[in-house]
Amino acid sequence: MGHFFRHVAAAFLLTALGASSAYSAETFPTRAMTYMVTFNPGGQSDREARRQEPLLKELLGQSVLVDYKVGGGGAMGWKELVGSKPDGYTFAGFNIPHVILQPLLQEVGYKTEQLVPVCIFQRTFLGLAVPLDSPYQTLEDFIAAAKAAPGKLKLCGSGSLSGHHIAVLSLQKQGGLRLTYIPETGSATQMTGFLGGHYDAIMANSDDLCRFKDKARILAVTSAERMTLFPDVPTFKEKGFDMVLSIDRGVAVPPGTPTPVIATLEKAFMDIARRPEIISAQEKEGFSPVAMGHEDSVAYIEEMTKFYGDILKDVRKK
Repeated sequence: MGHFFRHVAAAFLLTALGASSAYSAETFPTRAMTYMVTFNPGGQSDREARRQEPLLKELLGQSVLVDYKVGGGGAMGWKELVGSKPDGYTFAGFNIPHVILQPLLQEVGYKTEQLVPVCIFQRTFLGLAVPLDSPYQTLEDFIAAAKAAPGKLKLCGSGSLSGHHIAVLSLQKQGGLRLTYIPETGSATQMTGFLGGHYDAIMANSDDLCRFKDKARILAVTSAERMTLFPDVPTFKEKGFDMVLSIDRGVAVPPGTPTPVIATLEKAFMDIARRPEIISAQEKEGFSPVAMGHEDSVAYIEEMTKFYGDILKDVRKK
C-alpha cells in the first residue's frame, strides 16, 4: 500500500512540476531582466540597448537593467552569457562577425553556436577615414604612403578579431601593404582617440562617421554601393577591392533557453525593430535598420560563418 501511495505522490509531484514549468513559460517574464552590453558605454551596442530598454519594459511588462561586461572585443560578455542560466532573464547584444571570428582564431570561452540569436536589428558598414589635416586626400594617397613606410601608419579599430580588424587585414592583403592596427575596447574610445590625434587613420562604423563627418575625411566605405549619407565617397569595391563588409548587431540568449521564452523575446525585439520611428532614427544616425527573427538569424549566422571563414583563409595566405 505504501508503495502505491509513493507512486501516486511521485506522479502528482511530476504533474505539478510540469504544470509549474508550463505556467512559468506561459507567463514569462515575471521579474526584471538584464540586458548585457559587451562594449563600452556610448558605443553602438549601448546606444541601441538604451533606445530599446523603455520599449522592452512597455512590451514585456518588466524592467530591463542595462549592464556592462566589457573586454576582449565583446568576448568577456559572450563567455558570461553562455554560462548564464538559460531562463530568458539574461540576454546580451552580439556583433557579427565578432562572434564568428573570435572562436575561429583562438580560445575565447564560447563557441559561435552557443549564442542563441533572438533577433538581428541593426547593421553598419565601415569606412576608412583620416583626420581633416591629414596629407592623404584619397585612398590612393593613403595606400601609397603605407607602402612607402611599412608599419608606420597607425590605424585604429574597435576590438581585436572584429569586423574592423578583418577589414584592415583584407585591405592589407589586397593592397599589398602593412599597417599597425591598434584595437580599442569599443567605438566610443576609438573615436575619442582618433579625434584626439592619436592615430593616422581609423576603420570606423558608418554611424560614427556620420556623427563626426565634419571632423574626418572618409576615403572609402565597405558598402556595395555608395552610401546616401556620403554620396561623394567611393566604395572599396569601386577602387578594385573585394571588401563589402558590415557589422551586424542583435541580441542573444544562453544555450538551452526554452523555445517559448525565445519566442516571447523575439516578438518584443521584432516589434521594436519594425517601428517606423525606430527605422527613421537609425537611418538618420547612419545605421541600416534590420528586422531578422530567430530562425532567420540562425541561418544568417551559419551563412556568415562560411563567408568569414573563407575571408580568414584568404588573408592568412602568405
